[in-house]
Amino acid sequence: MNWIYIGEIVNTHGLKGEVRLLSDFEYKKEAFLLGNKVYIGKNKEEVTIKTYRVHKEYDMFTFENLNTIDDVIIYKGEKAYMKKEELHVDGYYKEDIVGLSAFYQDKNIGTVTSIMKSKAHDILVITDGEKRNLIPYIPEFILKIDLEKKIININVVEGLLNEN
Repeated sequence: MNWIYIGEIVNTHGLKGEVRLLSDFEYKKEAFLLGNKVYIGKNKEEVTIKTYRVHKEYDMFTFENLNTIDDVIIYKGEKAYMKKEELHVDGYYKEDIVGLSAFYQDKNIGTVTSIMKSKAHDILVITDGEKRNLIPYIPEFILKIDLEKKIININVVEGLLNEN
């Protein structure tokens, strides 16, 4: 089962069972549809989207059969997921990049081990033994992603790679 992290439920809103999700998920239009399933917390409790709207920086949801604040307060602070196989999006998810071999000019510089968040953009963490390189996840540095071959080709400027 491939879980896609979509955000964290940071609070409730009002008395009618609405929750605030803080999310930077890139496929909201395709995923946050009425009737789609969301899985909450460590146990991945399944809920179904009843309503969705955007309010300030939050994605606001109500779920079927959860109609009061008392029904949803237990989700405050919990992470929310969707099942990859239940989503129908063109392209790839950021999670698909983790585990790819990173190449710069046909030289393997390591494996993408994680993706860090920053205010400006995401950053790929590429590890090769003791060496750790941080590559901005922006078009100027990401030349090609090939999920079938499990490789990512990157562009490097002087001083970006840890050569020690």
